[in-house]
Amino acid sequence: MCQSPRALICGVGGQDGAYLARFLHAKGYKVFGTSRDAMSLNLKNLSALGVNGSIQLVSMAPNDFRSVLQTINRTAPDEIYNLSGQSSVGLSFEQPVETIESIAIGTLNLLEAIRFADRPISLYNAGSSECFGDTGNIRASEATPFRPRSPYAIAKTSAHNLVANYREAYSLRACTGILFNHESPLRPERFVTQKIVRAAARISAGHNERLQLGRIDIYRDWGWAPEYVEVMWRMLQQDRFEDLVIATGRSVSLEYFIENVFAFMNLRWRDHVDLDGSLLRPADISYGSADPSLAVRKLGWKAKYDVDFVIANMCQAARDLVCPLKSNIK
Repeated sequence: MCQSPRALICGVGGQDGAYLARFLHAKGYKVFGTSRDAMSLNLKNLSALGVNGSIQLVSMAPNDFRSVLQTINRTAPDEIYNLSGQSSVGLSFEQPVETIESIAIGTLNLLEAIRFADRPISLYNAGSSECFGDTGNIRASEATPFRPRSPYAIAKTSAHNLVANYREAYSLRACTGILFNHESPLRPERFVTQKIVRAAARISAGHNERLQLGRIDIYRDWGWAPEYVEVMWRMLQQDRFEDLVIATGRSVSLEYFIENVFAFMNLRWRDHVDLDGSLLRPADISYGSADPSLAVRKLGWKAKYDVDFVIANMCQAARDLVCPLKSNIK
């Protein structure tokens, strides 16, 4: 009798962690999810997706090597998904030490623990398009040099390089998905996409508020988070482990995002949005654009949904949340 494959998701309570937990559970995996304190983990996302009772939660401190090694030995995973760490670019300027420790040191501890465990464990590491910095009109691919412009991007670049080094030096089955922006109704409001969507929904419902934003002339490639977690899994099913750019291939401005969110709510965005210079980051990326063609060839995967689908689904969920209706999170 074949045993179910076992997966350990580091950062299971976040947007990606919750969607990945649901995806793997549906595939028959025994799923373990980590948090620094499993007893106090916010289960909102897991509950919203109906998998709260199906995931075994364990406490693990990513910056403590002993804690990481003990967790791996206790759960005996076949696959590890490293999604944990401080995930806000803006907050990383205020908390650079916490950001770099949680991402870079956390990744190093996982790699070392896998090496010490001496078992055939596959590791997916969550990379970021922020590592590329500002590429101008160039569509970033796996060959594009990294030029990080925030503590968050610096931490992700370090983690990316660590994974590549351990794969080469110790033949670890490890890879990094260089994911461009991906959103869903599970995004917390500290992310600008959800900040815009929730504010527009409240204004549409009659609330008297102004939406304060920084730069809106930046361009990003926004994808749909639920389909991106499938890519994470697919990357670990390959015979040859390699780092891949994951994106839709379409970039639009934040102004486009704002305009279409407010239009969904039957509002004119210029009537409700103020630009606030105090919200500008010390450094920012003007244009983020991706070439995901290698992932299409290697994985046989192509994004089905782009920014317009993201906007419509986030707006519908936010409107249902503001109004006395049940939110339909998919």
